[in-house]
Amino acid sequence: MFSGKKILLGVTGSIAAYKAVTLVRLLVKAGAEVKVILTPSARDFVTPLTFSTLSKNKVLSDLFDDNSWSNHVMLGRWADVMIIAPASCNTLSKITSGQCDNLLLAVYLSATCPVIIAPAMDEDMWNHPATQSNLSKIATFGNIILPVDNGELASGLIGEGRMAEPENIIHYLQDFFLKSTWLANVTALVTAGPTYEAIDPVRFIGNHSSGKMGVAIAEELASKGAKVILALGPSEIPVNKKINTIRVTSASEMYDACINHLPEANIIIMAAAVADYAPDTVADQKIKKNENGMTLNLKKTRDILKRAGELKRNDQILVGFALETNNEKENALKKLVEKNADLIVLNSLNDTNAGFQSDTNKITIFDRRHKEYLFESKPKKDVARDIVNTIMQYKNA
Repeated sequence: MFSGKKILLGVTGSIAAYKAVTLVRLLVKAGAEVKVILTPSARDFVTPLTFSTLSKNKVLSDLFDDNSWSNHVMLGRWADVMIIAPASCNTLSKITSGQCDNLLLAVYLSATCPVIIAPAMDEDMWNHPATQSNLSKIATFGNIILPVDNGELASGLIGEGRMAEPENIIHYLQDFFLKSTWLANVTALVTAGPTYEAIDPVRFIGNHSSGKMGVAIAEELASKGAKVILALGPSEIPVNKKINTIRVTSASEMYDACINHLPEANIIIMAAAVADYAPDTVADQKIKKNENGMTLNLKKTRDILKRAGELKRNDQILVGFALETNNEKENALKKLVEKNADLIVLNSLNDTNAGFQSDTNKITIFDRRHKEYLFESKPKKDVARDIVNTIMQYKNA
């Protein structure tokens, strides 16, 4: 099942550490090579000897013992995936703030592989706003947070906070390794966010795009094994470090970034809200307020989607976005044809909780084979999955 897979398991100070023993046994039985790192607190619950016997590898724990410190970078590069199970409330807090006071945290901060975190704690700790805030922030780092189970806790209470069962973690890993190779050898170019078109050194023309949808698409593609190039306009959305992110500001910069990387892309997804117009001239100094008002002359920006459609090869798939307020379907289909796209993702500003700034979205996808795909309102992460799955369905049809 996991033959040839290299798995790094971090165990923290939690009564659920006993489950990590079973997890190691199952991973090794499935063919994985497993190395274990214990935090100093974890040794109060489980012994290094148990893990070294089951994993057939030396267990690491002390930050400065036997060259562990100098090897922490290599450990994070060695693994195909790092799992922290159980992840205590204390460790979650340290991960959130980037602390590095033990070997496990040093390896985590150096890891270039995906990281899966299985929290474990009492129900009140789990539900505390500080813990939930930490989990939300950790997820933005690109880490995968496994859901906790509901059941009997160490305190004797019944509720949420139990670490996911080892068997469920194994099932998750099966899906993870399957998905992580789905788009292997595929390069995807994605655009996201707004563009800002300068009027002077202080002012600009822009829009309300947050970049959430495009970033979610980029991360979904990366999770399925694609090499992702993301051209991202001004946005505060954190991006997974596995993604090659090119920061741009203007439509002109977005155009250049896309055209430069277009030849290497197999899939091109234009999700950015690129300005259609920019000031004809940009003042070198801040324009002073004039009681008579100001006239601003605008010029059209270069159409990135149209140019991509002109340059598109037969082996490339081009996906555009249409944000409409009226005649939504008619305008989206018109854009599909005029831009020579393969698929168009339609957003309507008439739908509630959809479009700019929202954490959810509601889309309809049209393809050039006259198929229509309708989706309900969902979190943008789930919408990104629908978009990527539809692209692959179109590609493989």
